[in-house]
Amino acid sequence: MKANRFKDVRAAGQVPVGHMLSEFSSRGVARMLDVAGVDFVLIDSEHGAYTPAEVADLVAWFAATPIAPFVRIPQPDYHFIARTLDAGALGIMVPNVPNAATAQAIVRSAKYAPVGTRGVFLGGANTEYRNVVPAEFVKAANDTTTVICMIESGEGVANVEEIAATPGVDVLWVGHFDLTVSLGIPAQFDNPIFLDALRAVIAAANKHNVGIGMQPANLSQAKEWLAMGVNILSYSGDIAVYTAALTAGVASFRDLSR
Repeated sequence: MKANRFKDVRAAGQVPVGHMLSEFSSRGVARMLDVAGVDFVLIDSEHGAYTPAEVADLVAWFAATPIAPFVRIPQPDYHFIARTLDAGALGIMVPNVPNAATAQAIVRSAKYAPVGTRGVFLGGANTEYRNVVPAEFVKAANDTTTVICMIESGEGVANVEEIAATPGVDVLWVGHFDLTVSLGIPAQFDNPIFLDALRAVIAAANKHNVGIGMQPANLSQAKEWLAMGVNILSYSGDIAVYTAALTAGVASFRDLSR
């Protein structure tokens, strides 16, 4: 099966850099991200309007690149997890994981026996439409599939130690906007309450040897969070990048005409 570049970069002791797609689903976007040097992509089907077919199309186009395609699913339900992985995604991101019981259920849905209970489907997109040796594929899929649990609430922070300790969880991802809202300090990323929560998540991730990911808004924020111990970064989302670049470009042209 396709190599997981995200895991390879982490294994080399480096910081994987990704990008989130919430809006664009054209056939060229995978190659554009490849040209940009992205290690992984987060296809957002929680807030994005992607249909399952569009997610499958995007995953298929990313299969032609070295980029690891991950999908943020709407809820931690088996059918979202299994369908997404059967479409060929190399990992799932699950929003607002509140406790270890939810994390355990996610891992069970994402992994084949004996680790989990994922139903076996062979010969489709997840095996690149090839015939495979079932025992070899099941083991490889269990080893390769990335499970990302988002910490987005005070409850998640309170239970982060147990979530991080759940076998099969690869990454804790801090959803910083939702977390500040949950903590009663919307978008106050310099507030000691938020910073203490972030430190707690980082400490749990380090203790249990799982990754800690975030999507900073700018270079200054990225430097701050890296210094605190974050070791996985997503560079913005397609909507923000396109809107900012277009706004700046249009403004510069208008300035020329004045």
